[in-house]
Amino acid sequence: MTELAIRAEKLAAELDSAFRNRADLYRLMLEELSAELGEVKAEEVLVRAIERRGREVAEVAFAQFGPNDARAIGEAFLAVSPDDGRMYPTDVERSDSHIAFKVKRCPLKDAWVAADVGDDRLATLCRIAGAFDRGLFEATGVRFDNVTWTPGHGTGCCHICLTDRDA
Repeated sequence: MTELAIRAEKLAAELDSAFRNRADLYRLMLEELSAELGEVKAEEVLVRAIERRGREVAEVAFAQFGPNDARAIGEAFLAVSPDDGRMYPTDVERSDSHIAFKVKRCPLKDAWVAADVGDDRLATLCRIAGAFDRGLFEATGVRFDNVTWTPGHGTGCCHICLTDRDA
């Protein structure tokens, strides 16, 4: 294996670890806020903050797009998926006015499963993490639909659909 390949493999592992660390922070913040504020209020606070961050990212990442650019926005999103899409592998469905992706693996969900959080807490954490996507895509004006993982949802993760506003 070349030095460059070894470095790329190491960086991919470090990136995955950073995303798992983000998951652990979400989990621990939820635990602490739940103890202080109760479960419902804790989730509300985290959702607001994470959705807000999604909107901030959208201002930069999708500034050139409008509410009828759903497919282009989705393609731009997929083009910057970490580690060339290997971190969040997806099944993608495309048409002229929409794009939908089913995320098959999520390092955040993997970290929560490894932490043995249980199905109800896992579903809550997935909803909280999904707030980023809502902030990111709704800021563009396209129609956004997201189904986050719940018990019985299968082994994958969230399902995201973007559709042109006027479609």
